[in-house]
Formats: sequence, C-alpha cells, structure tokens
Amino acid sequence: MTLTADEVDEQLPAAWDRKGDEIVRTYEFDDYLAGVEFVRDIAAIADEEFHHPEISVGFRSVEVRLTNHEAGGITEIDLEMAAQFDDEF
Repeated sequence: MTLTADEVDEQLPAAWDRKGDEIVRTYEFDDYLAGVEFVRDIAAIADEEFHHPEISVGFRSVEVRLTNHEAGGITEIDLEMAAQFDDEF
C-alpha cells in the first residue's frame, strides 16, 4: 500500500528527498572505491529484502532511488530500506 505525500514527509529520513513517487538520496565519498563498497553493502540488503533500488555510481557519489513499482509509489519498505542504507553509511 502506498503512503500519502504527508505520510512520506513525516517519516522520511533527514537526508532523503521525495521526488514524485520516489525517495532519493545522494551519498558522498572520499573516493570511487568507497562508493562501490557502499553499493555492495546496500545491494546485499536490497537482495535480502527482494526490493531493489535504482543506483547510480559516480566518481565520488552514489545516488539511490527507492520506490515500489508494484504498488505504484512509496511504501513503508522504501522508508525502512532508506534508514537501513543510512546505517551502512
């Protein structure tokens, strides 16, 4: 079940932004390999939860986008995963 915009805004972790039907965060790193290591860590979480984000890797940054395509928007699992990803950072 998707959350309303107000529900998302109330529960969204501090460094994340809501953009349409996704939540988005860009993580910054000292170097490329640190970002790749972070992607490896969050990919394991995503695979365990069987809920896979869109991930873009840059030279010193990683952008993560979460949404629930089946539900058609942002759900509790997206917010929970965002918090788990922040714990890995």
